[in-house]
Amino acid sequence: MKYLNLLAVITLFSVQSVMSQTPEQLKTYLPPVAGWTIVDETEVFNPDNLFDRINGAAPLYIENNFVEMTSLEYQKGDDYITIQAYRHASPEDAFGMYASERTSGLTFYPTIGGEGQGDGKNLFFFAGDLYVKIRSNTSEDVNGTLQEIANALAQKIDANASYPATVKAFPTTGMQPYSVAYITANYIGHEFLQSVYTAKYDMDGQTIQAFIIDGQTEQGAKEVLNKYFTFTKQPLTYQEGPLEIKDRYNGNMPAIWKGKYIIGLFSENGESISADNPLLSTISGNL
Repeated sequence: MKYLNLLAVITLFSVQSVMSQTPEQLKTYLPPVAGWTIVDETEVFNPDNLFDRINGAAPLYIENNFVEMTSLEYQKGDDYITIQAYRHASPEDAFGMYASERTSGLTFYPTIGGEGQGDGKNLFFFAGDLYVKIRSNTSEDVNGTLQEIANALAQKIDANASYPATVKAFPTTGMQPYSVAYITANYIGHEFLQSVYTAKYDMDGQTIQAFIIDGQTEQGAKEVLNKYFTFTKQPLTYQEGPLEIKDRYNGNMPAIWKGKYIIGLFSENGESISADNPLLSTISGNL
């Protein structure tokens, strides 16, 4: 717990040091690119009109506590490179939105922001409280140009961008690459499961999803468990420590309640998971 408390202090200081940039400031962060011109016009969207730009995708962004999107552009003749910088209420929300759109078929760039991914024509990354999407319509190879723009922006937005501190509690052994995520709300179909960090593991022929629910306080974690055990019709006589959650829709889940955290294991295939699975104790020990 001391390890994560120290990380939380460091992270809070870092977040406070990185001011939420205005659309005008973001435009000044765009690096000059040979052959390309930065367009003067800057478009800004909020939760009320985001539908005008991304239509059906807007609800997921809003669920992830979207605040504002700044749209910037480079032009070269009829070609363009568009930057959409989505600001969210917190760095965790920005990471969560990025992770929700992460695609295994893309190339990953671990050193761009907290993490980036792209396919040569598009590049996406998160840094600070921003999820940034860079797209191009050109037929030429602009992968290097996109990386140049992304690196410059990420450094200006938050030079120390990384995964949220709580994610460091997940052990890397057996973890599926680039599977760490953050779910703002409605985890595994339950509206009361919010602020959930997840990671996927391949263990003994099973695909297991480990999760950490941050209840913010010990009482907050207990209130989450009260709601969950009321849903599962289990007695509310549990104590801090090992638990079993008998979810009729998601199967039985071994779990541990530790302070403000609820740690658990979930099988996406509905398979039984042993309460002795070492993942639980390892994650709990890291928190």
